[in-house]
Amino acid sequence: MICGDPSGTEYATDGCGGWSEEMEARGVVAGGAGLHPPHEATTVRLRDDELLLTDGPFAETKEQIGGFVLIDCADLDEAIEIASKHPAAGYGTIEIRPVLEPPV
Repeated sequence: MICGDPSGTEYATDGCGGWSEEMEARGVVAGGAGLHPPHEATTVRLRDDELLLTDGPFAETKEQIGGFVLIDCADLDEAIEIASKHPAAGYGTIEIRPVLEPPV
């Protein structure tokens, strides 16, 4: 997940400076997308059988998730190497999480 401060001057809105093309050429990109800004979010919660909807992000934080890329990596070391090349690693945060495998 690609996180950054959308009010910051380095927040990328115009691509990844060649990162996407490099990773696609390596054959590791399995999917992904940019996300609309947090103020366009709708948060859904169900509490005691009551549907609670909130406009905007659930948490008020400086950094917000701006997008995600699903990468097919051999291991965590490769995921770190790929994440460290993303431009957002220089001004924001790249969070790496393994995908849950469905039960067999």
